[in-house]
Amino acid sequence: MHLDTAIGVACITGLFGLIILIVLWPGEKQGVRLLVKWGVRDPAADQVSVAVRYLRRRRFWYPWLFLGLPLIPGATDLVGERNANSLVFVVLLGGLAAEILAQRPSREPRREAVLAPRGVLDFAPLWTVVVSGLAMIAAVVHLAVLRQWGPLAVTVGAAAVSWIIVLLAVRRPAAGDPEVDLALRVRSARVALGLGTGTAATLGWTTVGNLATFLAFAATVAAFLAIVGPPPKQRATTTAAR
Repeated sequence: MHLDTAIGVACITGLFGLIILIVLWPGEKQGVRLLVKWGVRDPAADQVSVAVRYLRRRRFWYPWLFLGLPLIPGATDLVGERNANSLVFVVLLGGLAAEILAQRPSREPRREAVLAPRGVLDFAPLWTVVVSGLAMIAAVVHLAVLRQWGPLAVTVGAAAVSWIIVLLAVRRPAAGDPEVDLALRVRSARVALGLGTGTAATLGWTTVGNLATFLAFAATVAAFLAIVGPPPKQRATTTAAR
């Protein structure tokens, strides 16, 4: 793609990202909805403020990522050929930027600490790790057999970014009280794994139109939907809160 064409596409996608940012810019209602969905019953004002900041750290990057993506050589051909792929990758990169920024020590007063060390499986259950890993590996193998090197590179990149987000979510300093901190870490880990799985679905199983690839695509999408949802225990808490 020529530079002038890439700049034109970048301006259009950047405007699209800005519109998304304006529409999705979180406030108190979105913060409450996020916490209730992920198991925090009747969140207090200080808990909601932590959730709102969590969302804003992610969505702030959307216009800039949409603006910059077409300027990367070959990125439009690899990711931008499907709008869903571009959106998923932007959300992933926004989550990565937010988790990197969240590694800074919090300026807020220290709350009670969780003494027991916590790892990946405390925030992403073993089944989500296994299912996501199998889905990504299957898509990578399928693309390698078909010699679809571009989609293969994007799928591997999305998988790497999703896992980096999970690891950063585990090690970042605590934000808010333990209940909110746990809910937001769980959401970060599960959504990241889900988006990596979703990329495997849209890139790994839509290049050949036969029954086997359709079934693989449907199974991977089902895995994506199961992974990005809150755990059953938190769903039960959410239902009780209503």
